[in-house]
Amino acid sequence: MTDPHAPSTVRPRTLDWVTRHLTPGERIINTKPLHGGITAEMRQLTLSTGNGSTRDLVLRTFVDAPHAEDWLHRESGALTQLTGTDVPAPRLVAVDPTAAHCEHPSLLMTHLPGRTVLDDEGLETRVPQLARQLAAIHTLRPVVQPREYVAMTTAETVMIPADADTTAWAAAINVIRKPPPPYEGRFLHRDFQPGNVLFDTPPSTPASARLTGVVDWAATSWGPADLDVAHCSVVLALLHGPEWGLRFTDAYEEAGGALAATASERRYWRVRDALASSEELPAVSRPWQEAGRTDLTPRVLEERLDAYVGALMDGAG
Repeated sequence: MTDPHAPSTVRPRTLDWVTRHLTPGERIINTKPLHGGITAEMRQLTLSTGNGSTRDLVLRTFVDAPHAEDWLHRESGALTQLTGTDVPAPRLVAVDPTAAHCEHPSLLMTHLPGRTVLDDEGLETRVPQLARQLAAIHTLRPVVQPREYVAMTTAETVMIPADADTTAWAAAINVIRKPPPPYEGRFLHRDFQPGNVLFDTPPSTPASARLTGVVDWAATSWGPADLDVAHCSVVLALLHGPEWGLRFTDAYEEAGGALAATASERRYWRVRDALASSEELPAVSRPWQEAGRTDLTPRVLEERLDAYVGALMDGAG
């Protein structure tokens, strides 16, 4: 899908940099903005290979992101380590994290087949695949361990939605006042959720969707598997309703994934990520609506997040 807010043309210095990393005889014949980026501009570049065929690359550009250098170092490192694994991730072509050659920090990578799917239809097919893919990611043991995860909120900085169940939210905030439970470190995507997973989905048969790729590795970290599961759970709750967020943990374990030993430890991570999501609701609402989910207004997302937090505090999680 395309993003109407992203410019379709590549900036001159960046274009020169991209061209230097093409194989002899290749040239760019088309550029297309890609939908879904919140922090970066994404473009699909179609190349003529000189023998009558074409191939595609993806250009990721951070225009106004203070942490772009760190994100691109982490993403390029993750893509390099994922090469040769069974995880369907892009392959790194080139990276310019400090904008030494481009107008802005940029990364060039291979293009994966498929598209993001945010619709409710066919969800029963996609969720088990999401769970299996995430469990597979957590089995990886990289040669170079990424940095430790960073908590995205604290008890003092949680933003409580308007008209939320303040009793449930107060109880949830008290949960994350405690020190984090001990955990066995795992390789984390750190933003694994439907917006960063590609599916080959025939329009007439959404139930036959097949997972084809996992993208956006800029937040790769080392931490508890529960944290990745918690993040995907809350995004599923926002996209499709709280019950889907609650069901993802079971799907992950059915896929062979291992979570924290006790219910209280599991709830800690799920609550922490749910509370951190509150401040991001306006930011995620816009690209989701542009992708066709016009029903997902910030108000609807607030209501779903409130219901999800309430369910976690009632013990449903």
